[in-house]
Amino acid sequence: MTSRLLQRSLGSPDYDGIRQALRNDTSTPVISARGLEVRVAVLPLFTHDGRQAVRVSSTQPLTHVLVGVDSASGTDVTLLVPEVDAPRTLTLECRDDAGVVGSAQVTVTPQRKWSVFVVHHSHLDIGYTDPQGTVLRHHLDYLDAALRLAEETASWPDDARFRWTVESSMPALKWLDARPAEQVESFAALARAGAIEVTALPFQLHTEACSTEELYRQLRFTAQLQDRYGFATRSAMHTDVPGAVVGLVDALNAAGVRYLAAAHNWAGRSVPYLHGGDKLTRPFRWRAPSGNELLVWFTDTPHGMAYMEGNTVGLTDSYELADDLLPRYLSALATRGYPYGPGTFGWQGPDAPREPYELDVLHLRVQGAHADNAGPSIVPASIARRWNETWAWPRLRSAVNSDFFEHVEERYHDRLAVHEGDWTDWWADGLGSGARPLGYVRRAQSALRVAETLHTIAGADATDQIDEAYDKVALFNEHTWGAANPWEDAEEAGDSGGLQWTRKSSGAYQAQDDASDLLHAATRRFAAALSTPDAEVAALPGADADAEGRALASFAVFNPGTRARTDVVRAFLPRDVVAVDVPIALVDARTGETVPHHEEYVDPDDWPTRPIGRHVHAVVPAVPGFGYARLDVVRGPGQAPEPVEPDLDGVIENEFYRVAYDVREGYISSIFDKSAGRELVNGDAAAGFGQYVYDRYATAPHFNHLSGHVGAHDRTLLGDRAVARNATIVRALRTAVGEKLVVELQGKGVDWLRTTIELHRGVPRLDLTYQLAKQGTPAKEAVFLAFPFATGPATAWELTGGVGGPGVPRVPGSAEYMLPIRHWIAFEDPELTVAWATLEAPLVQLGTIHMPYAPFPPTLDQEDGTVYSWALNNIWDTNFPAQQQGETTFRYAVTSAAGVKGSRLGAAAASGLTEPFVGALITGGPGATETYASVDHPDVLITSIGRVDGEQVVRLQSLAAEPVTATVTVPGRDPVEVRLPACGVAVVGGKRA
Repeated sequence: MTSRLLQRSLGSPDYDGIRQALRNDTSTPVISARGLEVRVAVLPLFTHDGRQAVRVSSTQPLTHVLVGVDSASGTDVTLLVPEVDAPRTLTLECRDDAGVVGSAQVTVTPQRKWSVFVVHHSHLDIGYTDPQGTVLRHHLDYLDAALRLAEETASWPDDARFRWTVESSMPALKWLDARPAEQVESFAALARAGAIEVTALPFQLHTEACSTEELYRQLRFTAQLQDRYGFATRSAMHTDVPGAVVGLVDALNAAGVRYLAAAHNWAGRSVPYLHGGDKLTRPFRWRAPSGNELLVWFTDTPHGMAYMEGNTVGLTDSYELADDLLPRYLSALATRGYPYGPGTFGWQGPDAPREPYELDVLHLRVQGAHADNAGPSIVPASIARRWNETWAWPRLRSAVNSDFFEHVEERYHDRLAVHEGDWTDWWADGLGSGARPLGYVRRAQSALRVAETLHTIAGADATDQIDEAYDKVALFNEHTWGAANPWEDAEEAGDSGGLQWTRKSSGAYQAQDDASDLLHAATRRFAAALSTPDAEVAALPGADADAEGRALASFAVFNPGTRARTDVVRAFLPRDVVAVDVPIALVDARTGETVPHHEEYVDPDDWPTRPIGRHVHAVVPAVPGFGYARLDVVRGPGQAPEPVEPDLDGVIENEFYRVAYDVREGYISSIFDKSAGRELVNGDAAAGFGQYVYDRYATAPHFNHLSGHVGAHDRTLLGDRAVARNATIVRALRTAVGEKLVVELQGKGVDWLRTTIELHRGVPRLDLTYQLAKQGTPAKEAVFLAFPFATGPATAWELTGGVGGPGVPRVPGSAEYMLPIRHWIAFEDPELTVAWATLEAPLVQLGTIHMPYAPFPPTLDQEDGTVYSWALNNIWDTNFPAQQQGETTFRYAVTSAAGVKGSRLGAAAASGLTEPFVGALITGGPGATETYASVDHPDVLITSIGRVDGEQVVRLQSLAAEPVTATVTVPGRDPVEVRLPACGVAVVGGKRA
């Protein structure tokens, strides 16, 4: 009794409830008499001898007679009538021992003859149901089983043979490396024969967390599988995560993949049908700005369990259940938008309207059990075998993923709808639940590009190490960020939240460490390649270090950005190279002019565990993109001047900006652009510029999937909103390099909050750093940093593999209330362009702060020019961490310029954060400057210099909304003209140029 009470009191309907809803929604009551009810369903079932089916059900056993045609007795019977090509009305009589209970007219209508591709796979959650290692070992076991089942059913009819689709390729790659050669060859033979398919994505990614290069590198194994084992990777599966970046289209196309099966798990945390999702027909052609396309199938329901469709209709239970439910499901698809009633999967909103499904072919996923990470089962293939022996239509085919797409492409390609742009992910908000490790990963993404470039320039091939580091980055961006119950800390199963997050977050920290190691090594290799050996230096005339005008040391200041720019370099000068008591000056070797600098001494009494010497800061003018300028360290006339501590009036400035901080209110009150004569801050905004905003929600923690069951149509669940108070300017510095303010504040949700505001001389950019420390709390909370600009609405923003904007197409049903960007947002008006950039925090909301529960209503009046950086949050109840803590850093940049295209200025603003100058300590006297690669089109970026198949290549990415032609110049080579598609990428040089 108690167990039944609990089952009926908690959570979403179970499968029995869902299935009964399907039966009720796909049948019509025709007789109600003597306390009995009789229902009829005309279904798309055809026998081999040309008859079609009418299903009759009654609440008590009866004899059901279609007069003059067929009869049967029971509570659920199938009556067969000759196939009709036009509606035909028949009389149904239902009888019991006392005679005729009732009769009704039944109209038999023509039915579609369906082809159903049953795609058997296991959804890979690396974690969630068990600790990560346990899950991956199980998936290798599943491949053992899939191999056995495929071999055991090889003699079955072709449509019924067991076939297995490896949804995420990572287990297959591990399996191929871990099994004996004869098993590997059997697997490869089955893959070549189409009985097993390895799909393209290594695991299910939050693609918006990925960099463009990361996406492409995660698909590199496809060529390796073809070369080593002789089978192609033809399709991809994107499961669970409700959305993907537009750059995925181009990345998959580059790997030779043209098909994508998506199964979006909305989990109640999304409302695609309020944003055009009800118009998204399937299948459809997803087109990137480049013109590349994917043929996309996506599963049926917006309510979750989307990759359990086949399980829902009985295909992993029994033939009898499938025989009951599958025809009803097909009938519903042909005649209604959705076959289930409101609340079927726990969603408490209205059902989404949708037109009936148009085609007579269906892609139907099945898993071996009703669970994530379920293994293979012989049941679906066995059902297909018996089904096809019993029924002519629908025809069931045990299929691999690409079988369905080839069928559709051949028959329907030109009639399919085309949708363009980003398919913005509704789960991207979960990225804010791990703000610190996410920030480390985003720093690693930037550092890896620079590290690979410097290794390559130095003549070293670090491709394997770079790839391995990118793999660690991508593993963090994999979609399972925590256990089913992340607040628990058991050793196994879905309560192993503590173990799972420890491994997940440590992977992010390791990725950042690996990237830092690679950059550290690359900087030394680059320096060594430029340096003159010590013996040669000693032999030079006047080699005495104290000789007049001779350099004591030099720095090659490398600019890893595409464009020449003036920016700050921070480099370390060890005391064993130049003694700390020796006064120094920095001389630009290109001009002979002294470059002002600032020194920070590492005192051995304070830091005995760190290298001793001087951190040297200098602003270096006009360093060429992907090139260096040499700074010589010479004996100076005296020690570098000490920093000046100006009045703590909250104002700093350089040639470009005057910035004022309002201590009483705790935010930046003014950013005045001196060149434009214009204020950049909207002083009338609801929040101040750079203001810390803390929201706390009146929802309970530690209830699985609660956030998917809660609806918010107003601000009722906004339990508390607070801003940081009690600001104190704790430091104001003016050095030869620039000016800085350090402000400390108190705020809810944090132990302490520190804001650093910096302007560098000669640099047209404002740099902002926010550091906070917080204790973990299970309370539902969010932290925003407000940036209200005195502009109109944003006009462009950076996406992975594309550029978004208010007029840029998006796939219907994409998330609307938030944006997961890469690094920058631009605002343009006729007089001025303003750009804002972020390094660690990708989530933004434009114009207002929304409630984090569907349908995500705004909590403030719309302000078009305001960016709210959604720095961190804790709003999920499953899969993402239940709380976060520790010291976390968020960095931002602001710049402005007249007459500059928004995407170009956005890229420039981000470059100061993501591509800081690298100071490589060198000896001897290489050239004063050198450029290693350049491109002449202002909308084309060089992202890195690397190696492909042992040959040096230059990687390019376009920000232009139209195709462009650019010329790439590399010293010692003829210039190369390359055509880039809109927002496309290219590789110049090497075997793939």
